Amino acid sequence: MSSGGERRPLVIKRKRVQAAAHHGGSWKIAYADFMTALMALFLVLWILSTATPSQLEHIAEYFRTPLAVALTGGDKSTASTSAIPGGGDNPTKTDGEVRRVNVQEQTRSSDEQRNLRNLRDRLQSVIQSDPQLRELSSQLRMDFSPEGLRVQIVDSDKRPMFELGSDRLEPYMQKILSRIAPVLNEMPNPISISGHTDDLPYAGGEKGYSNWELSADRANASRRELIAAGLAPDKLLRVAGMGSRITLPNTLPSDDVNRRISIVVLDNRAAKAIEQQEKTPLPSDFATPLADNVGSSDPGGDGGKV
Repeated sequence: MSSGGERRPLVIKRKRVQAAAHHGGSWKIAYADFMTALMALFLVLWILSTATPSQLEHIAEYFRTPLAVALTGGDKSTASTSAIPGGGDNPTKTDGEVRRVNVQEQTRSSDEQRNLRNLRDRLQSVIQSDPQLRELSSQLRMDFSPEGLRVQIVDSDKRPMFELGSDRLEPYMQKILSRIAPVLNEMPNPISISGHTDDLPYAGGEKGYSNWELSADRANASRRELIAAGLAPDKLLRVAGMGSRITLPNTLPSDDVNRRISIVVLDNRAAKAIEQQEKTPLPSDFATPLADNVGSSDPGGDGGKV
């Protein structure tokens, strides 16, 4: 009690005990999401590592197809690759949209292209199913050219397809041709065969037997082997020797891979173009004088035949 007689209130302070709040759990959720993403990535990489080349191409084609086209079943080869509608300066308009068209396939029907892809897959399956052919897979190249499906059998320094300077086929070349011949019969499309060499010249130069004759002889040797293995003879539309004039991209004319045989399953457009080359008549002002000159130069009057 104070001197003034006033009472001071008695204040009692009690410490309130509270349970500790739960904190720090958000990092666990983030960590769990991170581990789930890593597991998904691992599964995707594992699946891709076990897929065949044809399966990988189908997967890539799936992801190249825009969602709108996939849902509507449209033609994916004519769809724009731009994520912005129209692909131009103004995203609200369609001006400036670029059609995604493969120049090599723009005149090829979708059914024909599908059949050529199926044929490529069949050839790859035949090669992969044979252990000996699988060892040669690095020397077998398949792609789509402007003319159709192209199968190229290339040389290597350790494993040439022909004897040096000869059209005599090595045994593994014979096996490759014998295995792919029945598969080539599965499509009615005609076939073109061309032979190619490196630029190593013969001692006599091009005045005698040269790379021109060698490439043509090798193309015909391949033709004979394909027919002997069951290829229908009437499927052959062109057999040619190209010498060393056409090299593979990013190679030197002297590289081993330029010694090759190229077999092309022609699409309808390319086959008709080749056929029309022979059916197109010469203009009259070219044909008539030539016939007159030939007839007049022959003293026997037999039209110049020998």
